This record gives sequence, C-alpha cells and structure tokens, in this order.
Amino acid sequence: MPILLHINMNTQAHPFRIALLCGGPSLERGISLNSARTVLDHLASKAIEIVPIYFNEKKQPYPLSTAQLYCNTPSDFDAFLTTSTQPLTKQELVTHLKSCDITFPVMHGIWAEDGSLQRFLERNRIPFIGSGSLACSQAFDKHLAATILQEEGVDHLPTCLLKINDRQIASQAHDFFKTHNLTRAIVKPARGGSSIGVFSVSTAEEAVEKARLIFAKRMDTRVVIEPFAEGREFTVIILENRFNLPVAVLPTEIEADYTNHQIFDYRKKYLPTRAVTYHCPPRFTDEQVDAIQVHAEHLFKLFGLRDVARFDGWVLNDGRIVFSDFNPVSGMEQNSFLFQQAARIGLTHRGVLHAILSHACARYGITPPVQESLPTGRTPLAVLFGGSSSERQVSLLSGANVFLKLSHSAIWQPTAYLLTDTKQVWQLPYGFLLNHTVEEISAMCETAPAALERLHQLVARVHLRLTYGEGHGDLQYLAIPTLLSWEEFLSKHRHIFLALHGGIGEDGTIQAELATHGVHHNGSSAAAAALFMDKQATA
Repeated sequence: MPILLHINMNTQAHPFRIALLCGGPSLERGISLNSARTVLDHLASKAIEIVPIYFNEKKQPYPLSTAQLYCNTPSDFDAFLTTSTQPLTKQELVTHLKSCDITFPVMHGIWAEDGSLQRFLERNRIPFIGSGSLACSQAFDKHLAATILQEEGVDHLPTCLLKINDRQIASQAHDFFKTHNLTRAIVKPARGGSSIGVFSVSTAEEAVEKARLIFAKRMDTRVVIEPFAEGREFTVIILENRFNLPVAVLPTEIEADYTNHQIFDYRKKYLPTRAVTYHCPPRFTDEQVDAIQVHAEHLFKLFGLRDVARFDGWVLNDGRIVFSDFNPVSGMEQNSFLFQQAARIGLTHRGVLHAILSHACARYGITPPVQESLPTGRTPLAVLFGGSSSERQVSLLSGANVFLKLSHSAIWQPTAYLLTDTKQVWQLPYGFLLNHTVEEISAMCETAPAALERLHQLVARVHLRLTYGEGHGDLQYLAIPTLLSWEEFLSKHRHIFLALHGGIGEDGTIQAELATHGVHHNGSSAAAAALFMDKQATA
C-alpha cells in the first residue's frame, strides 16, 4: 500500500490533537484502558490535546472526556455509556478522527491487532501510529507468523492449528504430539495476547479439551498447539529510528517457575507477585543479547512492522533463540515492558512516547508537537513508599503513580525513595520504581554497582543505533541507587509525599517524626493517623 502523505498545516498555534483509541471487543479491553490512561498521563500537555474514543464489545465507538477515561473497568464504561450517550456512526467516527492530527490505537487482541482496525484507518486515509494492516495480520496470528518464519528459513517452534468447525482436531492433536514426541505443550488462541486463554498440557487429550474450552468461551475460532519451550524466557521492545531502521532495546529476562504446568500467565504479567522476577539487562551473555537484538530487528522488518512492537521468545537449553509471540501493539501500562526497557536506556515515559509519536508523524509529513521543557527551580519533593507492612506492594504502586504524575509538574521536582524493612531509605533512579515488587527493587539496588558497567556498555550500543538526538535519552537515569539512613533522609528534604500503607506509615509513627523535624507532608497529623489506624479507638 502506498504511504499516505498527510499535509499538516499545524503551526502549534492550537494544541496538537491525538485521537486515542481504546477498549475494543477482545478480553484485553482492561489492559487497553490502562494503556490509554498512561498515554494520557504522559502526553497530554498545553501543546497536546488527547481526544479519547472508547470502543465497546460490539466495536461501537463512543467519544469520551479525558476525565471519563479514568473510570475503573470495561464494565463500568459499558454501563454508563449505554445510558448516557449514543455511539458514533461510521461517518461521525471518520469525521471525528479526521479532526485530529493523528490517531493512536492502544487496543489489543482480535480486531485491534489483527489488521482489521488498521484497514479501516487506511481505507479512510487517517494517519495513525503503529503498524499497517498487512503487517499486523501476519505478525499477530500465531500460526500465520510461524508459517512465514518457516518459509523464510527462520528457526521457530512448530505449531499445530485447530479450527472450531474441524471434526478432526483430536486426530490432529494426537499426530502433533506423536510427531514431536511431546510430554508438554502450550495451547493458546491463534489471535490472543496477554496470556489470556493460554494453557499448559501434558497430553493430546488435554490439548483438545483446552481447545474446546477456548472455542466455547469465544476467545477465538482458531487454536494453536506448540511444544513447551525448555529454556529461559524473554521479551524485547523494538523501536524505529529516524532512518526507519528497527532497533531492539534491552531484552528483559523473565525468571519464573515453570514446574507443575505453571506459565507466565496474565496474573504474573500484570499483578504484583513474587512468583516472577524480571532481569533487565538479562542474565544472558553479551553474545546472546546481541543475537536476540539482531533476530528481533530482522523479524520486525520481515513482517513490515512500524514505530514500535514487542516480541516474546526463548533462549532454549541448547542455545537456540526462538520467538514465540509477536505483538504489533505493545502494552503501555505504567510499568509495562515498553517503559521498563526504555527507562534502562535513559528514556522517560514521556520521552519514549514522544519519540514514537514523532516517528509516526514523519511518515505522514506531519509536524510533530514540541516536547515541553519543565521550568528550573522546582521545589524538591521526596516520594516515600515501600516499608515492611503487608501492604508494601500497594504502596509501591501508589508511590510510582505519584512520582510519575508529579514528574511533569511545573511546581514540584519529585525523587523516588524506597523505605526498607530496617527503616533505611533507597534513593531510586527513574527506572527502578517500574518493577513490580518491593523485593525486586531491593535486589536491584544491592546489585546495581556491579551491573552498572555492563548496562552502560549495552545502552551505548542501543543509543548509537537509535539516533534520536537531543531531548529523548538522558543517561542521568542510569545512576546508582543511594542508601540513606533515616536521619539522613529526614535532613535532606523539607517536603515529603507519604505513599506508605499500613504499619508505621499510617499509624502516626512517621507523621510524628516528620513533625518533630519540621518536615511538611501530605495527609493527617500523627494524632489523627494513630486514632484512625486503631479501629477500637475510632469506634
């Protein structure tokens, strides 16, 4: 398909308008909403207006205000939209999208990543961020992607395709298990993501049972069986530089327990858990990291993808590198792999999103918005989270959210601090607070000095190839975390945002110490905090 040249007359006299598409018919609608909120948090500014459009399960589009985007779940959206407003007609949707400078789809799964949505945008000559319809349809379909890899002579896991109306699925599954001498396999929707509907099985009979379950739940009409990969799992983000060349960022190694048919499932992927640990950079050799990056960049070009994508794969026990899943639309939740890996090379959330936006704009001849710079002389603010209570993981989520929101403030200059269980405080670099658990961050802090030299070497190679230029990457985010005593921490800051939950963070203990040292903080006084933490006293 020829490239659409969009003549843009925007001189920045009015805000640059981005139509943000979220929701959709797949089971990944909730993830899409989180992705949309992150884009809104980090791209919206005086120079950029975000225009959200939500698609319900029936693919009906509804215009939203940015405030409405913060409603909690897809069911909340479906409830209030059907009673408060009418969906846009197809022509109204096209008009709405064409009133914006560019469209940003952050939807996942069937229809959103299989090329259907992209085909609609292409037919109506609407410029958009991300890969085109053909590339999406080839990369997202797991069986079709494996077929393309086979035709190109690329090493891959064999697959068996089962179709909902095929009466021979039992014999096909048995033949596949026998041919490859399988004792364990993975069953998953051919066009699914986020590990939804993915099962680990031991026999062909189990595989057929899970396939029929996927069919019954209408997750997909096609199911893929593939051998369970024996090795170490990874995922890698690929970005395009200004010369339209793909550049793989640092892969993340996923350390998990795969015994007893455990897999890297939806819960481990998106919720705080100690059942999985992320290593970025991975504990692979430099040669293996280089091979992963080269392979990923080759496959990005092979499928014809654009702007950004995420690939999942394995370093097998025999040393081979295989890719098992290709995601044309990477998840963009606050601590997603996109932002974790971007932070390792010195890119903030806003920085990497601006880079992706600018690259897409260049493709259409659109003048991109200028990334706003923050004023000097902002007031230092410590954001404190973690602690030793059972609510420390929730505290991490709160603290990370506060830090990232205030990182764009014209008034406050936040610094992230992790409170340890021994009441010491780690001052954290930007990327460290994007991990999923307090324990993971603590382990990274302990090993940071030894890992930093290697990280700098790997980052330098990525920076050289990205060629983003000034304003996108900042190596100050690769600093070593600093361990402070509690007294040193209190003497360093006059303003502290408490994002602690439970224990001494809520019972008035820390509030009393801050008051003694004359430190300003959010929330209640020590007396009020002590009262309300004691349920009997409150009653």
